[in-house]
Amino acid sequence: MLLEEHTFQFLKELERFDYTLSSIDHVWNILFKNHKEKWSYFIITKYQKTFYIGHINGDYGTLEVEPEKSLKVMDSGGFSNSRSFYENEYLIEKWDHIIASARKWLKVVEKNWIKANKLVYEEYPLNFRYGTVSNSLIQESLPGIYRLDKELGKVRTRKLIRLVEDGFFSRKENTEAESMTAAKYFEYCKIAYISVFEKNNKFNKSLSGEEMYRIFADGRHEGILDIDPDSEQEFADWIDGKHPKRFGGGHPWEIMRGGNTTHIDLYVRRPSYYQKDGFVVELRGESIGRMVETMKMLLAIYDASLPITIANPENVRKRLLCQDNIGIVPEYSSLHRANQHFESGEDVFDVMYYDDIGRYKRRITPFIRWEALPILRLRDI
Repeated sequence: MLLEEHTFQFLKELERFDYTLSSIDHVWNILFKNHKEKWSYFIITKYQKTFYIGHINGDYGTLEVEPEKSLKVMDSGGFSNSRSFYENEYLIEKWDHIIASARKWLKVVEKNWIKANKLVYEEYPLNFRYGTVSNSLIQESLPGIYRLDKELGKVRTRKLIRLVEDGFFSRKENTEAESMTAAKYFEYCKIAYISVFEKNNKFNKSLSGEEMYRIFADGRHEGILDIDPDSEQEFADWIDGKHPKRFGGGHPWEIMRGGNTTHIDLYVRRPSYYQKDGFVVELRGESIGRMVETMKMLLAIYDASLPITIANPENVRKRLLCQDNIGIVPEYSSLHRANQHFESGEDVFDVMYYDDIGRYKRRITPFIRWEALPILRLRDI
């Protein structure tokens, strides 16, 4: 098949070019124009003697290639469907065109790699790139955009900012409980639930904390519902993994159900791995959709004069004051977990597509810090 011949030759030519390492795998990132003058993006990984050609901004799947031996196409789940692939003349034609375009680009780079890469930097579409921009610019420019401070309200926002700035969460007496039982934990839960459902007339505030936990929590409680609710010793043994009713694989702290990144946790843990006295109680719900609920819970527990902390309080303050950054994500990427692409020091908690900026692109684009695009050149060694 002609596609196999083109692909084998392409990979032979590719090995003359510089690559990066991922563990021991060789990785090439290639940005080039296809036969329709549209920009394409290949990530090619060589594992031992096998190459994987992924068309990142296309829907062609991934080619698995053993040079001079075989070519298979992998679907998004990583499974081979080569039989249907070889029967799909349209898909074969697509790959043949894109491989031919990539081969042409290698020749352009070989001739003058600096000029070629300059062209990429000048013409590669902004809506295909990663970048960061100050959240304050986004909030000021886009009308009606969701704002944590407005959802939380001015009084609560100021109160929480003050707690962070006064160092509340850095003091042991504010964040650590000397003792804990399951019953005390469910008291925390009740306060948290009431703060979230305060305006819900159908919410039954007369229920116990344990009853509320059974309704709203994940359900995989790892035995916390089975221990003596008033025993400090049983709770301590359960926390330390020594209680016979503690079993693994659960989500006991997930007090508000959600997805992998869209739930709320109310953790109880030891202050350190080596410390076997005292308990830290910590809220965590950092997704944009659960952050306001989490902050309401925090302030309600604080008002009840119970020890409490929240994950990354300095970041909470940044988000309330719009001192964080918004991540710009390529249009071909999913927004789900896309903030994890960015380094922790970039203060990116929420993301959006470049095109979502809409008619405010002219105002905001000069402030966007774009990630460097890959440089392709011949190997020196």
